Amino acid sequence: MKKLLAIALLATTANVATADQDIGCGLGSMIMAGQSGPLFKVLGATTNGTFGNQTFGITTGTLGCQTNGAITSRARLGMFTGSNLDRLARDMSVGQGETLNVLADLMGVKDADKAHFFQATRTNFGKIFAPENETAGEILAALEQVMAEDATLATYAKA
Repeated sequence: MKKLLAIALLATTANVATADQDIGCGLGSMIMAGQSGPLFKVLGATTNGTFGNQTFGITTGTLGCQTNGAITSRARLGMFTGSNLDRLARDMSVGQGETLNVLADLMGVKDADKAHFFQATRTNFGKIFAPENETAGEILAALEQVMAEDATLATYAKA
C-alpha cells in the first residue's frame, strides 16, 4: 500500500505527456510508462479503470491527466476500442454483438448500414485484427481502411 501511495505522490508532479493515448491517463499509465505491447496496455488500462484513479486524476489534474481537455469523438472511439478489444474481436469474428453495435454508433454508422458494417467486419476480421495490429489505434486504422475501400461504408471512414 505504501508503494502505491508513493507512486501516486510522484505521479501528481508528472506532466501530461506520460499519458498513453490508447489507455488514457492514470496510475496504470504511469506504472506501465515505457513498456510496449498489448499485455502492458491491458494491465495499464485495467489499473486505470479498476482502482478509480483515472477519475481522480482527471478531476485533480494529476496522474498525467488534464482537467481542461475536451474529449473528441476520435479520442472517445480510441478509449472505447482500447477498453473493449477482446469483446470487439469476438463480435467482429461473428459479425454481430452489443460491443460491435456500440462501435458502429461511435463511428456514426446509420442503422440502415449497420448490417453491412457488421458483415464487413466479419469478412475482413483477419485484416482488422492482423498480428501486426497490436494497439487500439492500429486496429481502428485497419478498420477504417477496410471501410474506406467499401462503397457503402466509405462515408464513415476517417482514413
